[in-house]
Amino acid sequence: MTDVSQLTFFPDLIEHQGETLGDKPYILHENQVVSFLEFDRGTCRAANGLAAQGAQQGNGVAILMRNCVDYLFLFYGLPRKGFYSVPINVALRGDGLAYILKNSDVKYLIVGEDLYPRVAELGGQLEGRVGAIEKVFVRRISETPLPPGTSDLKDILDASPERPEYDPDPDAITHLMYTSGTTGFPKGVVNRNRNTNIQGMMALCSIIYKPDDVLFTALPLFHANALILTAAFAMCAGIPFGLEKRFSASGFWDSVRKYGATSFNALGAMVPILMKQPERPSDADNPVRMVFTAACPANLWEPFERRFNVKIMEGYGAVDGGGVLIMNFGDSPVGSMGKPINVTEWKLVDDEGNEVPEGQPGELITRVTDKKSSGVEYYKNPEASKEKVRGEWVHSGDLMYADKEGNLYFIDRKSDSMRRRGENISSLEVENMVEKHLAVAECAAFGVPSELGEDEVMIWVKPNAGAKLDLKDLMRHCAENMAHFMVPRYVDIVDDIPRTGTLRVKKTQMKRQAVTERTWDREKEMPELKPKR
Repeated sequence: MTDVSQLTFFPDLIEHQGETLGDKPYILHENQVVSFLEFDRGTCRAANGLAAQGAQQGNGVAILMRNCVDYLFLFYGLPRKGFYSVPINVALRGDGLAYILKNSDVKYLIVGEDLYPRVAELGGQLEGRVGAIEKVFVRRISETPLPPGTSDLKDILDASPERPEYDPDPDAITHLMYTSGTTGFPKGVVNRNRNTNIQGMMALCSIIYKPDDVLFTALPLFHANALILTAAFAMCAGIPFGLEKRFSASGFWDSVRKYGATSFNALGAMVPILMKQPERPSDADNPVRMVFTAACPANLWEPFERRFNVKIMEGYGAVDGGGVLIMNFGDSPVGSMGKPINVTEWKLVDDEGNEVPEGQPGELITRVTDKKSSGVEYYKNPEASKEKVRGEWVHSGDLMYADKEGNLYFIDRKSDSMRRRGENISSLEVENMVEKHLAVAECAAFGVPSELGEDEVMIWVKPNAGAKLDLKDLMRHCAENMAHFMVPRYVDIVDDIPRTGTLRVKKTQMKRQAVTERTWDREKEMPELKPKR
């Protein structure tokens, strides 16, 4: 049996845990329980099955499916034979879907039966613009006959469970993770065998998890949070995790109890959304001891802990962040992400690259120690790669400030921040304050062009169910609780805030729509709140 300290590649870890932990549960999904040994064999089946279909080392496979165990067999199994996978956002269709299928150079597509119509919609695009695809496999969920020209995913997953004959190449691509494409088409972040820091991951897991912990995620498997921070960390720690089909605010805690979860990851929007749910006597009666959050609003941090009887640990990372990890293990102030734990040098800089003083906002940049392991590579996009890694520094694209102890506080994405009256404005801060209004369920803030050449603050607001939202009252609430330059000028009341599968607000389409005839204008409706120029 291999010494765990000598493991280098993730497939080796899967095999080791399968041999060591055997029948211990690894994945809990609906009525399925998959042991570590069964998962090892399932990943072997995926690799052997695709090879039997004619795939060659270096071929790519797009995965367009909702959360299921088969997804994980494929994602972690394909690299065991030198194939790479491309998880695709299940919300994509049309040109957005066709772009990734073409840009990623995949030769195979694995799609859920319910999502196959998205592929059929492409029509000629699939043959013309995306001509590299040789076979489409469908994961069936009904007795409906397979679409013409497709194959059954079972043809892959029913293959031999024996270890594939393959000597891993450190430079081989394991997967491409496409960004959300906030400015133009998304970019594929390249992950290679050598990028997987198994020893570092296992060391971190040994610090934060206990042997009897059970992780949980309801986030989509096309995103790194569920794929890596839950599934991979559970593998490293040798503990189970519960996998839900999708996030449901009303059913979230019931799912947590069903799986006996003791820890889960909550992206920024999840905390406000869960706090907006009606309080129940059973809120604190759950098995969770620890919640890892990202961009948790400081004012909700301790109320969330008290209401649900949990401990929050805040963190920061990004699929194109060069591997930087920032963690607040409870030893930094509430609202802080803590300090970087795995980089040798970092700075916060302004647009000219000058380091900003304590307490002032700046973009986080981190020094590259080894471009092969801590750099960032975008697939077939050397220009974007050079823009991301300038000289010896990875540019995060995120604004933060530091206190005198060096703790970092997240402000906003640079692309989402606004500038008005010469002041920088965090969209997260505006959203957080608006959502404190009793009639507001959700808010999204973004900048629209001003006649002064800067930004005007615009918000989309979803009222609480059954609530009547008085916009003048909302603006008075804002004026009393935020700086005058932050008070929104434009408001649209909406039935829903469009979000990605990871609950990130889709602000690109909001900015594109901007101000319309239905938009409420504070400067016209409430001139008394209009600041003097």
